[in-house]
Amino acid sequence: MKFSELNDKNYLLFAIKYYDSPQAVTEDDFYDDLKRFKYVKRLFKRYVSTGTLKVNLILNHLIILFNIFGEATVPLLFYKLEMELWPCAKTFLVFLNRFPEYPKSSLTDVPLDDECLKILNQV
Repeated sequence: MKFSELNDKNYLLFAIKYYDSPQAVTEDDFYDDLKRFKYVKRLFKRYVSTGTLKVNLILNHLIILFNIFGEATVPLLFYKLEMELWPCAKTFLVFLNRFPEYPKSSLTDVPLDDECLKILNQV
């Protein structure tokens, strides 16, 4: 199956295709790992609405997601996030040196969140 664009119909299949967790034994393990995208989204929303940024928690979730889903983490993450959260997400990915340079996409034009970058550089 080709995944030229993620949508509600193929999101789960895309996640399953790239899922690689040696400790996962059951289907519930997969869904528990998939919930990490929701946790990251919640933390980004909290940052946008209140200015509270839980850097270590977000970094931990992102590192685990990259360990489990590999490079598929980036499209899975941006699919789940609203566009208003993209600058913060891109800032974290650039900080982790995980933002893909190629292929060029609309994500390339997303600006970095300066306040978020300032907080990350203090860590």
